[in-house]
Amino acid sequence: MTMADARRAPLKDQTDISGARALIVEARFYDDLQDAMLEGATAELKAAGVAYDVLTVTGSLEIPATIAIALDAAAKNGKPYDLAIALGCVIRGDTIHFEIVSQESSRALMDLSVARGLPLGNGILTVNTEDQAWARARVSEMNKGGDAARAALAVLRIKRRLARG
Repeated sequence: MTMADARRAPLKDQTDISGARALIVEARFYDDLQDAMLEGATAELKAAGVAYDVLTVTGSLEIPATIAIALDAAAKNGKPYDLAIALGCVIRGDTIHFEIVSQESSRALMDLSVARGLPLGNGILTVNTEDQAWARARVSEMNKGGDAARAALAVLRIKRRLARG
């Protein structure tokens, strides 16, 4: 068991989430890292029996707006999403761009989640080095893509359980 595994509490809530639809919005700034993040997230959704769509944007700042646009379009088309997962990676560089991207994307995702009552897993890595990113992205290591999906699924179960009264 790795240190990352030791911190993962088992999720005991088995509230029915059948028929749920998930939206994954991924930033493809680092293609290989994103493949690993997406692998982890989709494995969790498949294991939970949740259908999903994937939309791709260029960077993490575009993720929150894309989620909002997709939520509105899906609802208008009668196929609403029940949860969303944001996947991306921001690696510190020599300028303050890292702080702006990491803080603003995170803030916008939180605002979106709270305003819409949307179960949302934030899987945007914010790291100092590419090695740190890989350790967090790989399914065999910290599996942060999977963690983001698990987080959104956990909140969806709570939302459904509370809605039943």
